[in-house]
Amino acid sequence: MDNSFLGRGWSFPPSFDSGSVGVNMLEREDDIASSLEILLSTLRGERIMLPQYGCNMDELLFESLDTRMKTLMTDNIESAILYHEPRIQLETVKLDDSQELEGIVLIEIVYRVKSTNSRFNFVYPYYKLQGTDINLTTTVNLLPDSV
Repeated sequence: MDNSFLGRGWSFPPSFDSGSVGVNMLEREDDIASSLEILLSTLRGERIMLPQYGCNMDELLFESLDTRMKTLMTDNIESAILYHEPRIQLETVKLDDSQELEGIVLIEIVYRVKSTNSRFNFVYPYYKLQGTDINLTTTVNLLPDSV
């Protein structure tokens, strides 16, 4: 079976093996999974030659996770995959918000590779909160004592 349609590309971020001459490459299903991760973590307009490429998940960073926001996230993901990943047929996008209080939303993408008819799932951890290990009990007094 010819799997050349599945593609071959650089690993991201690019890595080099000391024993090889060039960059490490990903092939077939590994290349598709890497492509999905890059697509979900890229902002639209970030790539100069492909200004519509990306998912713009950073726009939703500090929004409350209500039904409207979940629908918007799911629609952004589905649209990005539809337009930028022709090797797969998207089956479902599910959001697991059970760790919402910790600032984590797990995005589960179930897809089928068109050329092999194989099903896969991909889980992308979306972190709602920027910053870690912030101690909220510590307060800093920036005003002088005379005020």
